[in-house]
Amino acid sequence: MSEVESNDAFIQVEKMSVDQLAGAFVMIAGAIGSLLLVIWQSKCHCKMNLCYIFSCERRPPNEEEMKSLKQQAKDMKKKTDKMVKKEDKILQKENSILDEVESQKSLSRSNSKVELEKINLDSPNH
Repeated sequence: MSEVESNDAFIQVEKMSVDQLAGAFVMIAGAIGSLLLVIWQSKCHCKMNLCYIFSCERRPPNEEEMKSLKQQAKDMKKKTDKMVKKEDKILQKENSILDEVESQKSLSRSNSKVELEKINLDSPNH
């Protein structure tokens, strides 16, 4: 009975195929790479040492870099504002064109109804 209990206590894993092993490796490598990317892109002081093969140090941006980043942010805001204004103008033109097309459709519908009424009135059967 102790053998059965001990076998139940352990997790039994089935044999993996090569493609499953490759998938597991890719997932693990992706997780490690994502973690390193988050650390690298953080603005805090950090020093990484990857098994004594690759070592790097990242420091937060200094005052000059911060000024250039602020200027880049302002430039991007100006560009997006211009784009939004252009989009608004385009949407207004589009709406006016759609309104014009709708009015022409309604006129053509009313004209066709009038013609049908004329045809019905002119027919000798009535």
